[in-house]
Amino acid sequence: MNKINTDSIFTIQREDEFEKIALNIFQFQVNNCTVYADFVRNLAIDPAQVSAIGDIPFLPIEFFKNHRVISKQTKPAITFTSSGTTSLNQSTHIITDLSIYERSFNKSFELVYNHVQDLAIIALLPSYLERQGSSLIYMVDAFIHQSKYPQSGYFLYNHTELVATLNDLKDQNIPTLLIGVTYALLDFIEAHQLNFPKLIVMETGGMKGRKKELVRKELHQILCKGFGVEHIHSEYGMTELLSQAYSRGSGLFHCPPWMQVYVRDINDPLTILPHTQTGGINVIDLANIYSCSFIATQDLGKLHTKNCFEVLGRFDASDVRGCNLLIQ
Repeated sequence: MNKINTDSIFTIQREDEFEKIALNIFQFQVNNCTVYADFVRNLAIDPAQVSAIGDIPFLPIEFFKNHRVISKQTKPAITFTSSGTTSLNQSTHIITDLSIYERSFNKSFELVYNHVQDLAIIALLPSYLERQGSSLIYMVDAFIHQSKYPQSGYFLYNHTELVATLNDLKDQNIPTLLIGVTYALLDFIEAHQLNFPKLIVMETGGMKGRKKELVRKELHQILCKGFGVEHIHSEYGMTELLSQAYSRGSGLFHCPPWMQVYVRDINDPLTILPHTQTGGINVIDLANIYSCSFIATQDLGKLHTKNCFEVLGRFDASDVRGCNLLIQ
């Protein structure tokens, strides 16, 4: 197989459609992504014998740190990097078709929050803005440019201006999303208190070593009080993925139709656990056509229902990086 129909990925409606496309992408990637092909071969798995989604092996996410995980048929368009503190612990995700990423993040957002142009997008992402290669900044840039509201934009440490902007949006009754890295949201409400009940506050996770880690329940209580909202929303995404899952405040993340999450046994990585059991999070991201769609992350979690999952923390040896690093 030499080509994947992108339209078929973003129009998935049934489980059998997902499995058929996942199996097609698996065959494409073992034939075109050398790193993944070598990984599968070293597991003594014959790709020709993989006939069910449960038989597909997941590539450990660490491979993105020191390998070029890319289809040999394609040319790089951009390289996204994780927020590791040195080049030695940064992951790199080589993107060959940005239109797929753009389609994925726009559609997954709209499935949860409707059209992005109808929201004012306020971003408080200093640690991401202050470096190069952030996939999150690429996505938020696109959201800001699509928004029809001129107040949309980035705020670094100009908290006084941010307060004025948020109050102006509240007074005008403009639907508003504030997306922020966790430590920056906490810094903001330590100095300023709001009462903006309709504000969507979305944390992308991560203290980046700047503040004491909090359990998510405690963190969300603090943020709810500080912003005067009932719920705190969250985004689950990472450099190595091209799709995002969202939580609207319950701590439970929901995947778009082209993304699925499984939980593996931490002592036997090839064993998938049943619902409600805790283990390592595996992600199938069908938008990752030209790198690897089958990734074993370093996150710990459990499934509640189909494609509804909870993040419980990270493996002890994992780097402190990326999104949703809160220990529960």
